[in-house]
Amino acid sequence: MTIAYLDCFAGISGDMLLGALIDVGWPEERLRDVIARLRLGDVRLKVERVVKHGISAAQVRILSSPHQPRRGLHDLASIVLQADLPGSIQEQAISALKLLAEAESAVHNVPVEKIHFHEVGAVDTIVDIVGALVGMHELQIEDVHCTSVPWSSGTVKTEHGILPVPPPAVAMLLRGIPVVGVDIEGETVTPTGATLVRMLVQHFGPMPSMQVSRVGYGAGQRDWPDRPNVLRLLIGDSGKGPTGLQVESLTQLACNIDDMNPEWYGALINQLYEAAALDVWLTPVQMKKNRPGIVIEVLARPENANALRAILLRHTTTLGVREAAITRTSLPRRFETVETPYGQVRMKIATLPDGSQKAAPEHDDCAARAGEKGVSVGDVWLAAMRSWQA
Repeated sequence: MTIAYLDCFAGISGDMLLGALIDVGWPEERLRDVIARLRLGDVRLKVERVVKHGISAAQVRILSSPHQPRRGLHDLASIVLQADLPGSIQEQAISALKLLAEAESAVHNVPVEKIHFHEVGAVDTIVDIVGALVGMHELQIEDVHCTSVPWSSGTVKTEHGILPVPPPAVAMLLRGIPVVGVDIEGETVTPTGATLVRMLVQHFGPMPSMQVSRVGYGAGQRDWPDRPNVLRLLIGDSGKGPTGLQVESLTQLACNIDDMNPEWYGALINQLYEAAALDVWLTPVQMKKNRPGIVIEVLARPENANALRAILLRHTTTLGVREAAITRTSLPRRFETVETPYGQVRMKIATLPDGSQKAAPEHDDCAARAGEKGVSVGDVWLAAMRSWQA
């Protein structure tokens, strides 16, 4: 599986992502073609090589006539729909534009249909969004990972006056996304950059296990005194390939407890699973002062670790949680439903590297059919296995 990792150590904007895509090998002419298909009038593309603190990067500029009309969400959506683009790209682009318009609407208390993209520049916005979506699609990137997004400080001058950094619309777009404070005074994340993060990224956290094949840098328009203002894009293979194995970067949380009422563990485990834990297990241990204790361990995707850590700290007696990044290698699996004399049962089917398969009936289905028919769970399990093998 081809995956991408966005290393946003200095921030992200739409033009930075376009530059990084070009730097990893997406042809510049393909972006020119996207602009032509959008039929925006007098709009030109300038791509040049710049050096930021010793790092060579591709810098993209969208040059347009200063007399562009004010455009709202409906206008930009119409431009996308009339463009000769794949339907999936059109759908994603309109969703992204709507996301951005809704953020502007919320912070300015103006109906979405009255929002005009004067703040972010309608031409830049539509080219950045559509170009990035097409670039990711044509590079055949199937999964996108990202660092925490840098949250800088300072102020920015806008049509509404002096506003804090990040601007209110960006802060709205970054809700629910892992962010990290950085010692940079100035805008590190643009509204279009935040929108693309929300649209493209499936996983936030450390770099996933991958075999890197391409590294590219997209330059921003500003310069920071102590770091290069570039977005680093890494593309590679996740490890799901000829071997058929899936390799994932996960987070493991753990804490030791020796003073909690055992009756509380059942509710705790349910809460952890409801918060998207992949697995939860308890291990009995002997702790200090010769007390018997329990180690609670939780396996999770990195983007869910914060919520799960909060549950452990709030709903147990622990005063601290350990955390480690781990790699999990697993077999790809799918579900199929089989018919048995007792009703339908789902089968979890895994494919081994040599192409052979192994399967197991879903326990909840077996228990439900057994309860309905007044037979043992084992009877249903065996019937499901016979049906699948047949």
